[in-house]
Parts: sequence; structure tokens; C-alpha cells
Amino acid sequence: GSRTRATRRGPHVARQRGVDPGAHRKATKAARAGVLANGFEVVAREWHAKQKPTWSADYANKVIQRLEQDVFPWIGKTPIADLKVPELLKTLRRIESRSLETAHRALQNCGQVFRYAIQTGRIQYDITPGMRGALTPWRPVHFASITEPTKIGPLLRDLYSYRGTFGVQSALQLAPLVFLRPGELRFAKWSEFDLDDALWNVPGPRMKMKEPHIVPLSRQALEILRELHPLTGSVTYVFAVRSKDKPMSESTVNKALRKLGYSTNDEFTGHGVRPMARTVLDEVLGFPVDIIEHQLAHAVIDANGRAYNRTTFLPERRHMMQVWSDYLDKLRIEAESNRLGPGK
Repeated sequence: GSRTRATRRGPHVARQRGVDPGAHRKATKAARAGVLANGFEVVAREWHAKQKPTWSADYANKVIQRLEQDVFPWIGKTPIADLKVPELLKTLRRIESRSLETAHRALQNCGQVFRYAIQTGRIQYDITPGMRGALTPWRPVHFASITEPTKIGPLLRDLYSYRGTFGVQSALQLAPLVFLRPGELRFAKWSEFDLDDALWNVPGPRMKMKEPHIVPLSRQALEILRELHPLTGSVTYVFAVRSKDKPMSESTVNKALRKLGYSTNDEFTGHGVRPMARTVLDEVLGFPVDIIEHQLAHAVIDANGRAYNRTTFLPERRHMMQVWSDYLDKLRIEAESNRLGPGK
């Protein structure tokens, strides 16, 4: 009502004040455009577009879906400079009633958007630090893993006893030897492997850090790949289990683990080979942490603040991967000879 009347008589009031009505209309339109351009959703999408090239496709989709489903419908049109703690908290409480984890991740994303708005000159400060403690505490659940050598042996024995398809059996056996993330393993292409030089060159777009990565292949890893080659070597994907054109599905390895009797919630998952390798290589086999971290494809910085390139420590990493494979063989063979129950 009153707002509409004020808008309608804007040019008349402007004329009375000696302002050109045309200029007044342009200024009003520009002001509205400015409000829209600085709405939370517009700023958030701009931030997301800037970050997207540095993220995996899966992570980028999760972030934008979280914002689209749980944040934008309620505060998306609000100018980011006008957002106050109670308004944002009300939105997050709505999420919290359904999923505590999602609420905390949404708060983290909102904080990133606010900091981007500061950097682009839209606001002066970030309101999210003032919300510390407002949500029910939540801690990320780490991927279930097995890191004690006495339990690793029985796990490997069980992996080698899997009686499913040969491709899945090969994936289960190779996973601990290369300790890549599940997605990096299941999308493996034969074109990435140099079996003669015992190297696997994983392209940057498939890695979490978007940097190409080299995996030295132990004798055991080469043996698994050479045995699998007659089955899938003529197609693109190493683990083309059900279709020649597609790799095994995202859930294949965890389904196989469940079939073997491992709870993927609290015992072991396909991702669990990474903390297993990280712990044992450091605490049992005594390899330098920066070499281990580099092989895990974590961001490792040298003393001068530079990121190591993919070939750094390659001879040392070749040695480490062979020692690691030999150690796993030893644990598995001991477990097979003991056969003391299910081993879990």
C-alpha cells in the first residue's frame, strides 16, 4: 500500500524537489539492481563459481545443493549486508532439526560466502563468528578404518577370500596397495598405467586437490593388474565390472566389504585404506611423514613454502610402496596360517 504509493509518486516528488524524473527513475532502478546484485543467493553463487574449478565435481554439487535446498529459499533474496544473526540462525535451526551435520556444513558455507562478500566490497564484516556455540555441537565422523597390524592381517586375508566377480576381487586386493580415494581407484583407466615402468599417472581432474598424481606400483600391484588385463584391458576402465563402458559403481567396494562381514559404518570402508596406510607407514614402518603425505596426495609444502611437484621423492616413494606391499603380504600370510576365527 504505502510503499506502492510512495513509488508511484516518486517522480512527482522528485519534480517538486527539482530533480529530473528520468534521472530519478534511473537511480531507483539502479538501486534495486544493486540490492538484487548483492542478495545472498547472487553473492553465494558467484563465490561458488569462483571455487568450483578447485573442487571435485561431487563436492561442488553437494555445496550448491545444500545452499539451494536449505538456505536460498529463506534468505537468498535478502541483501547480504542486511542479514543479521537471528535471521541466519533461524534458517540454520530449520536444518538442524533434520540434520545436525548439514546445519554445521551450511554455517561453514555461509561463513565462506560472507568472507567473499567482504573481499568483493559488499559488506564490512562476517556475522558467522558471532554464531559460535549457537548450534548443537557436532564433530565429523572419520572414515572407519583398521590401523592395528594384528587386525590388518585378518582383513587382508578376508579381502583375498572374496568370491565375487574377478574385477571386484582385483579392486579389493589393489586398494590397500595404492591407498587412493575410492573414486580415484574406481575410475582408473588403462591408459594411465605404465606397467613397464611400474607407474600409475592419475590425471589432475580426478584428484581431490586437482593436481596430477603418481602412484609407484609394487610387484604385488603389478601382478594384480597384469592378471586383470586380459579381462578389461581392451576397454577404457580397469574396473569395468558390469559394463564395458562404465567403471564399477560407487558402492561396489563397500557392498563387497559388507558381504565379507565388515560393517562399513564402524569397522572398515573403501576409504579406510588411507588412514590405515598413513598410520602404519609412520608408526610401524618409520617412513618420513612428508613422503607419506605426498603419496597420499595431500598438499605438502616445502621449507620455502612451495608445493612439491608430483615427481618429488619418487625413488623414495617407490621404495616405500614396495616395503608397504611386502609388509601387507607378511601380515596376510601370517593371518592365513593362524586362522584364529573370523579375525575381526
